[in-house]
Amino acid sequence: MDWDKLRIFHAVADVGSLTHAGDQLHLSQSAVSRQIRALEEALDSTLFHRHARGLILTEQGELLFEATKDMMKRLDTATARIHDSEEEIFGEIRVTTTNAFGTLWLAPRLPQLYEKYPDLKIDLMLEERVLDLPMREADVAIRMKEPSQADLIRKRLMDVHMRLYASREYLEQHGTPQDFKDLKSHRLICQSPNAHQISAGARLIRDLMTHNVQVGLTVNNYYGVLQAVRHGLGVGVLPDYLMQDYPEVVRILPDVQSSDVPVYLAYPEELRHSKRIEAFNDFVKDEIIAHRKRERAQAAE
Repeated sequence: MDWDKLRIFHAVADVGSLTHAGDQLHLSQSAVSRQIRALEEALDSTLFHRHARGLILTEQGELLFEATKDMMKRLDTATARIHDSEEEIFGEIRVTTTNAFGTLWLAPRLPQLYEKYPDLKIDLMLEERVLDLPMREADVAIRMKEPSQADLIRKRLMDVHMRLYASREYLEQHGTPQDFKDLKSHRLICQSPNAHQISAGARLIRDLMTHNVQVGLTVNNYYGVLQAVRHGLGVGVLPDYLMQDYPEVVRILPDVQSSDVPVYLAYPEELRHSKRIEAFNDFVKDEIIAHRKRERAQAAE
C-alpha cells in the first residue's frame, strides 16, 4: 500500500471529514477524495460510510485505522528520538494536566524552563479528561491520581490537600472563624458539585455541609474560586499548592483539610531516554523541591 494514501486515510479517519483532513494536509478536498477512492480500489473494500454529517469508518476502515494509529505512534516515537540530542534540548513536549494545576501552578513556573531551554516548545493541554499516553495523545501527564495505564513510567511528585482560605482583607472586615459554628456566618465558595473535581475536595465540602455551613457560590473550576476568595467574597475551598503564590490569601481553621491527594507525573516507557522529557521532569522535580522548601519555611515562621 502507498504510504501517502495511508497517511491521508489516517487524517480523514481521525477527523471524520475530507475537508478538515485536507486543511491539515494542505491538500484540496478533491485530492483527498481521489486518494481515498484509490486506496479503497487497491484494497477492494469500502473504508467509509458517507453521509451528510461526515464520514464513519466501516468495519474494514476500523481495522485499517487501528493499523495506521500504531504506525503513527511508532513514527512519532522515532521522530522524538531523532530530534533528541546529547548536547541540545529542543523540540516539542505535549504536557497534559488538570485545568487548575496547569493554569495556577505549572504555567507561572514555565519561564524558568524556557530560560534554561529556549528551543523547547511546550504544548500544554489542560483538561480533566485523562489522555492516553501509550497512544501518544500526550508525552507527559501530571494528574491528581496514580495512572492506571500500563507501560508508563510514573513518579509521585507530592501530596495536595484541600483547605479553607480567605483574603486578609476579608478577615479584617468579617472576622476570622475559629470553629464550625463561626463558619456558619460566612459565605462558602467552592467547586460546583457537578463539576469534575478532586474527590477528596468533594468529600470535604460534604463534611462542611454536615455542620450546616452554607455554600454561597459555586464555580466549575478552582481559578474562579480563587478569584472570588482574593476579592473578598468569602471563604474558599482550595488546593494548598496555590497559596505560596498568593500571599494575600491565608488559611483558616488549620485543623480542617481533606485527605491526601497524590500528584503523579507519568510518561510512556518508550520515552525513557528522551532528553526533552528528562529536561522537563528535572524542571518539575526542582520546582517541587523549591515549593516544599518554601512551605517548610512558611510553617516555621
